[in-house]
Amino acid sequence: MKIVKAERIACQLPLKQPFETSYGRLTEKAFDLILLTDQDGTVGVGELVAFSQPDYIEETLDSARTVISRFLLPLLTGEIQHPRDVWSLFQTVQGNFMAKSAVETAIWDLYGRQNHCSLTSFYPSTRDKLSVGVSVGIQATTEELVAQVADYVAQGYQRVKIKIKPGIDLEPLATLRQAFPDLLLMADANGAYEDQPEKIVALDELGLAMIEQPLKIRDLVGHRRLQQQLKTPLCLDEDIRTAEDVAVVAALDSCRAINLKIPRVGGITEALRIVSACQQYGLEVWLGGMFESGVGRAMNLQFASQAPFHFPGDLSASDRYFYDDIVTEPAIIEAGSLKVPIGVGAGFTLDEKKLADYCVSRHRLLG
Repeated sequence: MKIVKAERIACQLPLKQPFETSYGRLTEKAFDLILLTDQDGTVGVGELVAFSQPDYIEETLDSARTVISRFLLPLLTGEIQHPRDVWSLFQTVQGNFMAKSAVETAIWDLYGRQNHCSLTSFYPSTRDKLSVGVSVGIQATTEELVAQVADYVAQGYQRVKIKIKPGIDLEPLATLRQAFPDLLLMADANGAYEDQPEKIVALDELGLAMIEQPLKIRDLVGHRRLQQQLKTPLCLDEDIRTAEDVAVVAALDSCRAINLKIPRVGGITEALRIVSACQQYGLEVWLGGMFESGVGRAMNLQFASQAPFHFPGDLSASDRYFYDDIVTEPAIIEAGSLKVPIGVGAGFTLDEKKLADYCVSRHRLLG
C-alpha cells in the first residue's frame, strides 16, 4: 500500500435523546471520517470518535485533527506492507490514541478491501452474530430509568449498563435489581467516586456483573484497595491504553475485567495485543463503544466476533442512539443479537446521500 490521498469528512449525528454521564451530557455526536486512498484507487475509511470536550480522556476532536494532519499522515509516505506496520510507524508519536486509531483502522479497512476479504479473516476465530448489551445514561427519575430498561430488555438486549454518579446510584440500581432479578446488570461511574469509595462498597450486595471505573483515571492503587473490599468485579476503562497497562493492573490486582475500546488504545493492532494480555493474565475482556456511526460500529462488531469476547459488549443497534446512520446497512438487533458484517474490509458501505445530509465539512489533507 502507498497512500496518495487523504480526506477528512466532518459529520454530526443528532442523538434520539440526550445521554448523561457523571461528567457531562451529550445531545449529538460529532465525528470525522478519515478516507485514505491507495495508489491503486482503493479507499479505506476510519472513524475519529474523540469527543469535543476533554472529559472522557484528554484527547479532543480538535486536538486529534491536528495530530492526524501534522504528525501522523506524514509518517505514511512510504510503502506499507501490512496494517500492523502502522502501529510501529506511529510509535514516534506519544499518546494521541484516538487520532492514531482513526488512521490505523482506515488502513485496515483499505487492506481488507484490496484483498477482497472481511477483516474477520485476520482474526483467530469468529462468530456470525453476537449477544449485545446496552448502556443507559443517567435519567431524571428512577421510574424513567426502569421504563427505559424494560424497553431494552423487551428488545432483547442481554446486558444493561447503568451510568451512575454520587447521589444517583444505590436507589436506582436496587430498584432495577428488584424489577429484573435475573438481568445481567452492571454500573459505570466514569471515575466519579474519587472521594467516596464507600458508596461503591454499598453496591456490593446487588449482584452486579461488574462496576466500571469507579475511581479517577490512574488511581490504580485506589482501585486495588477497593477491589479487595468487594465481591463484585471491578472493570477498568479509561485507564487502559496499552497491553503494558493490562500487565500493570493485573500485577496490582486493580480489577478483574477490561472494557476495551479500539479508539482508546490506538487501533486494531494494539487492541489485539490487549486481548492477548487479558487472556494471559486471566482478566475478562469485552468491547465497549464510543457512539460510533455505522463505520466504527461495523468494525467493532467484526472485532468482537472473536472467541475471547463472550461478555455482551456496548455494541447496541444503530437506532439505539441515532435516528439515522451514514451506512447502507445499519446494525439492527434481532432476537437479542447483532449480525457481524460480512462485507469486505470493515464490512460497511457508505450511504453517499445520508453522508451528504450529515456532513459539516470536507477537507483534503493529503494529495
